[in-house]
Amino acid sequence: MPALVLLGAQWGDEGKGKATDLLGGSVDYVVRYQGGNNAGHTVVVGDQKYALHLLPSGILSPGCTPVIGNGVVVDPSVLLSELSGLNERGVDTSKLLISGNAHIITPYNVTVDKVTERFLGKRKIGTTGRGIGPTYADKINRVGIRVQDLYDESILTQKVEAALDIKNQVLTKLYNRRAIAVGQVVDELLGYAAQIEQYVADTVLVLNQALEADKVVLFEGGQGTLLDIDHGTYPFVTSSNPTAGGACTGAGVGPTKISRVIGILKAYTTRVGAGPFPTELFDEDGEALRRIGGERGVTTGRDRRCGWFDAVIARYATRVNGLTDFFLTKLDVLTGWEQIPVCVAYEIDGKRVEELPYSQTDFHHAKPVYELLPGWSEDISKAKTFADLPKNAQDYVKALEEMSGAPISAIGVGPGRDETIEINSFI
Repeated sequence: MPALVLLGAQWGDEGKGKATDLLGGSVDYVVRYQGGNNAGHTVVVGDQKYALHLLPSGILSPGCTPVIGNGVVVDPSVLLSELSGLNERGVDTSKLLISGNAHIITPYNVTVDKVTERFLGKRKIGTTGRGIGPTYADKINRVGIRVQDLYDESILTQKVEAALDIKNQVLTKLYNRRAIAVGQVVDELLGYAAQIEQYVADTVLVLNQALEADKVVLFEGGQGTLLDIDHGTYPFVTSSNPTAGGACTGAGVGPTKISRVIGILKAYTTRVGAGPFPTELFDEDGEALRRIGGERGVTTGRDRRCGWFDAVIARYATRVNGLTDFFLTKLDVLTGWEQIPVCVAYEIDGKRVEELPYSQTDFHHAKPVYELLPGWSEDISKAKTFADLPKNAQDYVKALEEMSGAPISAIGVGPGRDETIEINSFI
């Protein structure tokens, strides 16, 4: 069983970095298969905290080869800055591989992202302004710049010219911005070529050969299921496929190679950016979850919206991803509540609905139906086994497992690498 997918089962920020890092010592390759530097992971190793934005979490595991797959969009300046920061802290980054087919986030993609979001005003999506969406749009419109294009100046110039033919018209005539010079963009991109050349590879070939040799490969998704461009709360979504199917297209590995799909669930729910969020709290409980859980975006720096656990979206994530396991994170944050509400269904136009409505209108109008579960006051951060947890904490985990439709195989009881209860081995 050499291939595993690890992904967010909510709106992202569930703690995927911690989960990937936990497995990193047992796997040979860790692969980012979609998204860009709009997805952040925080990994705590001993007394060291690492904030990763573009690099796979496996880069912190000695002996593991981190891979940026073809489905990722890469901002070279962010990549080099992140590599430099890790090198300064003594982390070996020399094994990193980057797909030559991954698309480059250009300066004009960032500009278009920012001016478009401002132009939308109240209708804004809540993007990070890092050029992710426009880069994926260029990819689909077949005017994108790929990593391999940095090594052919003629092709690179032609592609930048083609992209800016239209974009400069939009920037100058619609948004009243200056036109962007082709030569300036080409020179900047060519400046990155030599700096990243050592990492560029045919990652599809590398990964498939690794799987044929029975190496263990972990595919790491960014964002979360409800931010998937096809299966999320559209249009308040990202521009790629964080769901399990995205691992196949974003890394060039067939679905028959994948043996296990692990969903990361926070013990409550958060999201960043605009869009519907049925269990969102606007009271003292919401503020307490934000404060105790340290709910601030790793990449965006924005406060996360907080709410109680939503079993409806957990069941949905199980279904669309074919989840085999859950990793439940941040259980320790709930310590101290006398009762903990869990959303078991929605009320929509007076009717009880137990599955995620396909209609965007219905989801916007969904009101949570809560079941109250008894809380606990004991410190659980030192728990090493499931039996070490207070009975009410055990019952809470069992209830979430039953409601969500897949076994909970690991539980995070603190931010540290060693603050995890492993119930069933993932490998």
